[in-house]
Amino acid sequence: MDILLLENIHQVAKTNLENAGFNVDLRKSAMNEDELISELKNYDAVGLRSKTKITPKVIEEAGNLLSICAFCIGTNQIHLNSANQRGIPVFNAPYSNTRSVAELVIAEIISLSRRLTHVSMLAHQGVWEKSATNAHEVRGKNLGIVGYGHIGSQVSVLAEAMGINVFYYDIVKKLPLGNATPCANLEELLEISDFVSFHVPETSSTKNMVTKEVIKQMKQGAYLINASRGSVVVIEDLVEALQSGKLRGAAVDVFPSEPKNNDEEFHSLLRGLDNVILTPHIGGSTEEAQEAIGMEVSESMIRFLNDGFTGGAVNFPVIECGKPQESARRVINVHKNVPGVISNVTKIVSSLGANIMYQNLNTDPNIGYLVMDVQAGYGPELSEQIAALDTSIKTRLL
Repeated sequence: MDILLLENIHQVAKTNLENAGFNVDLRKSAMNEDELISELKNYDAVGLRSKTKITPKVIEEAGNLLSICAFCIGTNQIHLNSANQRGIPVFNAPYSNTRSVAELVIAEIISLSRRLTHVSMLAHQGVWEKSATNAHEVRGKNLGIVGYGHIGSQVSVLAEAMGINVFYYDIVKKLPLGNATPCANLEELLEISDFVSFHVPETSSTKNMVTKEVIKQMKQGAYLINASRGSVVVIEDLVEALQSGKLRGAAVDVFPSEPKNNDEEFHSLLRGLDNVILTPHIGGSTEEAQEAIGMEVSESMIRFLNDGFTGGAVNFPVIECGKPQESARRVINVHKNVPGVISNVTKIVSSLGANIMYQNLNTDPNIGYLVMDVQAGYGPELSEQIAALDTSIKTRLL
C-alpha cells in the first residue's frame, strides 16, 4: 500500500510504516484542496497535521482512500462525518503531546507573573529595568483550568507541585488529580482565579467562548492563557481587556487565523502589546512530542491497514481485534447501518460452505463495521460477494 505523509511529519513515522511493508511518500508542506484531489487518487492512506484541510469534496474524490491520520490532537481540519459515510476511519494522537503543552503553560504562567518576556526585550534593547513592581511568585496563587482532559489534568499536576492552588471546570464530571478542586460552573472558576488557562476542543459551544462578557467575570488583574484552539477567544475583546487593565497579561499560542507556513507574515491585533506572550502554535512542537506522535499515529495506521483494528478512531465504530489466525483470511466490510446486512452476509457464507473462525461487528448511526475471519480458501470469493451487496461501502480482504 502507498501512504502520503504531509507537513513534515516526524521521520519515525515514515520509518515505522516502511518497516511494516508500506511505501511512504513524506512531504514537507501542506496541500490545498485541488492538490489533494489530484494526489490522493494514488494513495491508500494519508497523514497530516493541522494545516491540511480534508474537505467533503476531497473525501468524495479519493476513492481508494482507506484511512486518514491526524498527527496531532485536533481533527477539526478533517470532515469527520464525510469520512465516516465513506467508510474511512480517522485516527489522531490524543496523548503524545500533552506533556509538552502542559510545560509550555507552566512556563507562561511564570513568565507572565515575572514579566520575563517584557524585561528580556528591554534588556536586548539596552534598557536596564530592575524592579519588583508587578512581579510576583506563583506560589499560593489560584489557577483555573477550563477543560480537565489529558492536557488540563497534566497542567494541574505540574502547577500543584509548584504550590499553586488548582481549580478546574469541565462540562463532563472528571476525577480531580491531587488536591485540585472542581468548580460547579465557569463563572465560579473565573471569579477566584489569578490565572485562567483554556484546554477545550473546537466545537460549536467553544467557538467564541471567551468574549468581553466572560472576561468581565474574571478577577481584576488576572491573566489569560489560551493554548487550545484559536477560535475559543475573541481577540478584539481580549485586546480591549488588556489595554484597559482589566487583565494584567495574556499568553496566546493559537489564533483564529494563522500563517500557512513560516514564510508568511503573522498578523494579529495582539502584536505590540508588552503584556502579551505570543507563540506560533508551538504547544506540541517539541522533538520529544513529535517523535511520540509519529510513533503513536503510525502504529494506529499499521494496525488498521494490516488487521482492521479501529481502537482510537474518532469517527468510526471501534473494533479492537488481534491478527487473523494463520489458517484464516480476514474480510473487512463497512456497510450502511440498515436492517438485514448481517443476514445477507451469513447467507453468502453459508452458500459457500465457509466456516467463520472469528467475527466482530460494531455500529454507529450511519455505518456498520464487520471484521470476519474465514478459512483461507474461501476469502477471495466471500469478499467479492460481500462487496457486491448494495449495502456495502468498503470491503477489503487481508
